Amino acid sequence: MQPDMIQPNNYRIDEAKYKSLLKYIRLSVTEKYEFPQEIVQIDGVTIATIGNFSASTGKPKSKKTFNVSAIVASALSGKEILKYKAELPSCKNRILYIDTEQSKCHCHKVLHRILKLAGLPTDQENDNIQFLVLREYTPDQRRDIIRWALHEEQNIGLVIIDGIRDLIHDINSPSESLDIINELMRWSSYYELHIHTVLHLNKGDDNTRGHIGTELNNKAETILQISKNNENGKISEVRAMHIRDREFTPFAFEIGEDSLPHLVKEHQFKKNKMDRLASYIDMTEQQHRTALEVTFEECAEYGYQSLLEALKKGYESIGYSRGRNTLVNLCKFLLENHAITKNGRTYSYNSSFHL
Repeated sequence: MQPDMIQPNNYRIDEAKYKSLLKYIRLSVTEKYEFPQEIVQIDGVTIATIGNFSASTGKPKSKKTFNVSAIVASALSGKEILKYKAELPSCKNRILYIDTEQSKCHCHKVLHRILKLAGLPTDQENDNIQFLVLREYTPDQRRDIIRWALHEEQNIGLVIIDGIRDLIHDINSPSESLDIINELMRWSSYYELHIHTVLHLNKGDDNTRGHIGTELNNKAETILQISKNNENGKISEVRAMHIRDREFTPFAFEIGEDSLPHLVKEHQFKKNKMDRLASYIDMTEQQHRTALEVTFEECAEYGYQSLLEALKKGYESIGYSRGRNTLVNLCKFLLENHAITKNGRTYSYNSSFHL
């Protein structure tokens, strides 16, 4: 952990603090840096590492909390549950679960479900999971409680925040959204743990809600989308909406008579736009042209950051929605294939390109 970094949001860096921090924030060419430890996988595909954060998203009643319960149960037991295989570091084998929406009665059911999935006793306390219920508190109070919990609790390797929307006042506020995402990045990095949070999708489409959803898409390591099957509403499907690693094969689960989620084997998935456009490399030339025409319809030239934002909008128009890391790689691909040309510090569309 870095010294003198657990500070309130109005913390300022003066010259003395900057000099003391420099040895921690300056990157060295000769030093070796370990890759973040992988703690959650699906069929060998990494979806969560120490020092990062991820999210589950879906519409109401899509069984998001059941999905999160499986992740937590796997982390508690080390067993594969649904398709999740989690393994926390031995020195960080505890879980902090924070619920901002439900009553204590409903949260108690979630805790029992997690312990049952993990094959652990439900009639005695388990020191490896700390469950906090914050429904009755204000957004500012909830954030303060989380800060103190992270500061006081020892050996935490995984944090669940079921209801990140309830940590801010206005879901469409750019400043509040950026502020809480910065908190997630700071908490996960400083305490060397992984944070998995939950956010609803818009009712009318498959976009994450509000400006905070946009920030999550840009910064999260992985975003899982949980959705009801169109033909059978009892079945929930899990896909990668955004992921830094390669995409995993979607899977499905349903709730059994024991009130626990169970894997639906040999489930037949209907391909949606996101499935058909699994990779920008596999797209046709015409698909790229359509996306790039939308990208450059409002401006002929962009700086790099503005280009990434415009590419996000352009490729979402053809059903390809991805986070910043994928967009960076997409931009490199387009430059290498001369679909985008660079002139100094600006980028423009080359409509005569061919793949």
